[in-house]
Amino acid sequence: MGDEKVKAEALELLGMFQVLPRLVVFDLDYTLWPFYCECRSKRDMPSLYHDGRGILYALKEKGIDLAIASRSPTADIAETFLDKLSIKSMFVAKEIFSSWTHKTDHFRKIQSRTGVPFNSMLFFDDENRNIQAVSKMGVTSILVNEGVHIGALRQGLTKYSENVNISEKNKQKWRTKFSQNSNSSKKNESEDK
Repeated sequence: MGDEKVKAEALELLGMFQVLPRLVVFDLDYTLWPFYCECRSKRDMPSLYHDGRGILYALKEKGIDLAIASRSPTADIAETFLDKLSIKSMFVAKEIFSSWTHKTDHFRKIQSRTGVPFNSMLFFDDENRNIQAVSKMGVTSILVNEGVHIGALRQGLTKYSENVNISEKNKQKWRTKFSQNSNSSKKNESEDK
């Protein structure tokens, strides 16, 4: 019952935004689930944070693709847990590998695999160093302290919308400036004749 209630709340929230990300990327450890994979065994039964499953279902229902970017040294355990939770097939890309690059390699691979531009992605992670590095790539990135929840989704969608609006305003300024420069160049050319 809890998953359906969260899904309904997430769908309502998603409906409040005119612009939605094309791809939402999640870290795993302490973002989707409350533990480190390397501290667990494949025999364990994992669990997601309370709002996790409902949020995943809502995003999928809205047609938003999902991906995973995890720096786990135990990708095999992470894959097993995704299977046990019956959510593995929900993700269009799963980049789960150990790395020293603050997930920038993960995102380059996700971008290459999906074709989604970085500025059309929303990312959730529990480590600030990953948030900082991935934000520099143009990905809207949200730090979660106690896993993904409705409040974090609201924050992410709001920040993503703001980033899109800023980007559109900058494009408009550039177009206006370019067309003014273009018009003054044409004017100068016609005066030279």
